[in-house]
Amino acid sequence: MAEMGLAIEETRQEPERVVQSISDPEVRLYYRFYFRTVIGGKFLCVVVKMGEAGAFVLTAYLTDRIKKGERLWPIRKST
Repeated sequence: MAEMGLAIEETRQEPERVVQSISDPEVRLYYRFYFRTVIGGKFLCVVVKMGEAGAFVLTAYLTDRIKKGERLWPIRKST
């Protein structure tokens, strides 16, 4: 993931989707799709812990799909 430093920051600042973790309500999963990674087209997931002292990145990884959880961004419109 060292070569993805800029992509990690871009995903954190301009995500395509943000999901609240099912296991920890203070954790947010920031997703953005990248077509060219070292293993092909994948979502980059940046795991961020929200706290009183601020937010910090716990980890980041490449994945095929977005995990289940409450979608926080973009906000779903009620119909």
